[in-house]
This record gives sequence, structure tokens and C-alpha cells, in this order.
Amino acid sequence: VNGACLTACAIEGAAAEFDVVSETLARTTLGELGVGAGVNLERSLRAGDALDGHIVQGHVDGQAELRAVRRGGQWVLEFAAPRDLTAQMVPKGSVALDGVSLTLVDVTDERFSVALIPTTLAETTLGRLKVGGRVNVETDVIGKYVLKCLGRLGAPGGGLTLEKLRQAGFD
Repeated sequence: VNGACLTACAIEGAAAEFDVVSETLARTTLGELGVGAGVNLERSLRAGDALDGHIVQGHVDGQAELRAVRRGGQWVLEFAAPRDLTAQMVPKGSVALDGVSLTLVDVTDERFSVALIPTTLAETTLGRLKVGGRVNVETDVIGKYVLKCLGRLGAPGGGLTLEKLRQAGFD
């Protein structure tokens, strides 16, 4: 639901109920949703299904605020986000906003932008997002692991060196 991995505990007609833990409410925008609010829903990928985009786990890393919208043949949305999120992003890399897998156009210290095609605007809640609105952000899981590994190689007591890279198998 809007990028957060939740299990439906009851489904009746067009309504569904979910149990949500306090960590999820604190990290996501779910607690701000009102009755009848539009949301993005995505079923889990099953073993054997085609993986057509980047890996989205439903583990929200934080939130970003929409700061600007540039309209044209495609819309470009610019967001403000904490540095701990933007540090995990690269231009042309992947990000999920409210569960929608997108390609990053540009990334700076505390801002990033994505381009939306007409289908994404029509089929998701992102086309209705207003300046000042917030979205759930999940950064690319592979990028997270790369940062974690680089952090270990560059831990206090000796930064990342050519020798350490050679020892790790990079010739």
C-alpha cells in the first residue's frame, strides 16, 4: 500500500483491512491517509514471475516532499529529501515513490527529480500529488548494499585503498 509491504487481514468487496505496526506509521505517510483516499497497490512478485523493473521490497526508507512540478510531454517532479535518502540515489538509478518504480533524473544533496510518462500519471496517485505533498521513498536495495560494503571497507582505522580493493578481488 503506497510502497509499504502490508498483509491484508480482511478483504470484503472493494475494502481491505491491514494491521500496521508503529514503525510503519512513523516511517511512512500511511497514518495521514483518510477514509477513501486513493492509494497505489501492487501484488507481491511470485517465484517464477518476470522481474520487469527494479527490485521493490516494500521496505520504506523515509519520505520526500514534492517541491516543484514541470509539465510538458512528460512531467518532471522535484522532491526535497533528507541527505540519508539522497546519499543512496544516483542519476538514472531507481527509486520507488509510493510504491511506483521510477528512474531518477537528477540527484543533489537534498533534492531529486523523476520524470513521469502519461500512463504513470493516469494509473497511479502521483499524477494527483500537489506541491507540499509527501510520498514514501524506497531507495534501490542493491545501492544500499553497495554503500554498506564500501562503509565496511572504509571503516575507521584505514580508508578504502587500492590495496584493500586488490585484497577484495578487484585487480
